[in-house]
Amino acid sequence: MKPRILMCAPRHFEVAYVINPWMEGNVAHGSNAAASRQWNALVALLRRFATVETIAAAPGVPDMVFTANAGLVFGRTCVLSRFLHPERRLEEPHFERWFAEHGFDVRLLPQDLRFEGAGDALFDRRLPLLWMGHGHRTDAAAAAAIARLLDVEVEPLGLVNPRFYHLDTCFCPLDGGALLYHPSAFDAISRARIDALVPPALRIAVDHEDAQDFACNAINIGRDIILNRASDTLIAALAAHGFRVHQTPLGEFMKAGGSAKCLSLKLDEARVSACAAA
Repeated sequence: MKPRILMCAPRHFEVAYVINPWMEGNVAHGSNAAASRQWNALVALLRRFATVETIAAAPGVPDMVFTANAGLVFGRTCVLSRFLHPERRLEEPHFERWFAEHGFDVRLLPQDLRFEGAGDALFDRRLPLLWMGHGHRTDAAAAAAIARLLDVEVEPLGLVNPRFYHLDTCFCPLDGGALLYHPSAFDAISRARIDALVPPALRIAVDHEDAQDFACNAINIGRDIILNRASDTLIAALAAHGFRVHQTPLGEFMKAGGSAKCLSLKLDEARVSACAAA
């Protein structure tokens, strides 16, 4: 069965404010027509590997297109995001309504606890573990709340580079347990935890150039990886681990600080089985 992915068409997408370094200098400098073409190409590519579901775009919330930040889905439960920036808090009722209407058990965190969904919370594909980024958009205290709500082990990772403000901009767990990541986006303690939990043979470090092209902000489905752009060196490294890379330009969305993974939310996350973790 194909995985299910939630997306939102960029009908109202624009860079209308600055809430991350990528947006600086790009306010009102985007092309909605180009964004629509890029989004449609991404959807067409994704439909080869997944079932794409959509939520209706709403005016006044241009970043709603980045559905990864809607919440964290695990089974039939959705922990709704509590956005840091007021501009994005307006998205919360739209996403809450969609999940409730589609049969999810929506869990709400305290109003003052910041958590930005699957942008900052990514399930490992080998270990029964949820990696959670904090330091820019998500509070470190959210780790305990998520662990309690979902009955999962959470491994917090400190993010230190404002250009990689969400975990999914610099960290991508891959099928079979490999990890695509940009080490310098993390503090020393977090790098040590990654080293301790992910064997060297499974770690694929991404350099500055590929990281700036959002190579880590990738969608992984089985042995296929969909991303904005990757160098020949990175493509070869991924191929050595058995992955096929599909590149699709997403430059209009990068002006707002997002790429392939940001534009998608997996709707059928499940607990890693004992055999997969072995």
